[in-house]
Amino acid sequence: MTHPLPIQFHETDLDALGSFTGRIALIAAPDEMAARSPAARRLNSLTKGALNRFLASDTWEKVKPGDAVDLGWPAGLAVEALQVVKAALRADVATARKAGAAIGKTVGKTGVLVLAGAMTRAADLSFGLAMRAYDFEPHKTSAPTARGPVTLMVKNPEGAAQAAKPMAAVAEGVFFTRDLVNEPANILTTDDFAARLAAMQELGLEVEILEEADLEALGMHALLGVGLGSETPSKVVVMQWSGGGTEKPFALVGKGVVFDTGGISIKPAGGMEDMTMDMGGAGVVAGVMRTLALRRAKANVVGLVGLVENMPDGRAQRPGDVVRSMKGDTIEVINTDAEGRLVLADVMWYTQQRFKPTGMINLATLTGAIIVALGHENTGVFSNDDGLCDAFLSACKAEGEGAWRMPMGDAYDAKLKSRIADMMNVGGRDGGAITAAQFLKRFVKDGMPWCHLDIAGTALVKSDTTLAPKGATGWGVMALDRLIRDKFEG
Repeated sequence: MTHPLPIQFHETDLDALGSFTGRIALIAAPDEMAARSPAARRLNSLTKGALNRFLASDTWEKVKPGDAVDLGWPAGLAVEALQVVKAALRADVATARKAGAAIGKTVGKTGVLVLAGAMTRAADLSFGLAMRAYDFEPHKTSAPTARGPVTLMVKNPEGAAQAAKPMAAVAEGVFFTRDLVNEPANILTTDDFAARLAAMQELGLEVEILEEADLEALGMHALLGVGLGSETPSKVVVMQWSGGGTEKPFALVGKGVVFDTGGISIKPAGGMEDMTMDMGGAGVVAGVMRTLALRRAKANVVGLVGLVENMPDGRAQRPGDVVRSMKGDTIEVINTDAEGRLVLADVMWYTQQRFKPTGMINLATLTGAIIVALGHENTGVFSNDDGLCDAFLSACKAEGEGAWRMPMGDAYDAKLKSRIADMMNVGGRDGGAITAAQFLKRFVKDGMPWCHLDIAGTALVKSDTTLAPKGATGWGVMALDRLIRDKFEG
């Protein structure tokens, strides 16, 4: 898997600046005279005043906090480039991470020396740097992009390193999610996905794989129906992290459709290649569980993912078929491309039956309708519990991950009424993301705090974001880890 760049923290060594040959990144505070910084004074001297001339220019005035400007090869320095990053010494979390990301996307084989001085959020700076340096290259025949050493020179290196340690675990969880979502479906089969999760037992997670015979015995016919047309077997993977004593766990449930053709209700050819990301919900659950294990979280959390492939063949589920869920409710399958909710219904019910969790959050790249409603900036959040929902939205805000609460209600629920079964799996085009949430709500037990996160617009994007290159974002790992820390470890 892809691992975050290792970052070293050291005290500032001004004598090293004159002979360093990689890239130098200077954090320049916009609210102070940069020339007062010892590192800035030294660099200004080495560049024969070029740094101060730049900092006094109109160009610097127009740079936004967290952004960077590359000065190229200034005279007097042997460096590849001198990068000047605008960020206050007491920058907020978002700006510190953005500043780190500005550095991270330029890290090359010569490495980078970051002069952060007395910056109080050096750990967040390093987190942003590591997150943005991600690249997915296992299927390119050319040599992997070389990344040189990264060193942060700070006033308090021990304190910064200590603060950065749990963030490094989060970055590794995000990278794990990104790798899973970026993988093509001929590589990330249900078998391969399950094997990658089973390998996390070496981190201390308890991992159990339920095969098709197990799912049949449990009555998970809603989930099993989705995979009937595929040559790869359907599975449910159960991951448990028990770091919080004897209390009941909190539950995360993810949709893991490793490829979605739409089944018999086949999708248009244009854009179908992106359906390798339809296991994004399961990818986020896996990334969170990896993070919890790596940072030895003092909480009890279970993560369950339903792994299937939705393909058309002679055995595939048809529109008009009726399946019986593990709960016992019958579902008329109107559209085989509305398959994720069928997978989640059985896994959510099993989760509640077996673990009796204190609360449950499910994640899924569930509907195109949520993209129409919210674009690619926000995940749609649906909930039956204001307390859990507000706590999650607060975690999203703290971590800078966009999320927006969507409405629910009986009027939407009525659209799922079936003539021949207990419900249909779709309720029409209007309000499609909401009726999908209403469908899932039928598989949430009374009194169970629950959130449904529709990440169809945020799991994979076509352009760079602040902390990620285009492609898989790993959205949700940071916010869910923060929720668990705040709710169960505070």
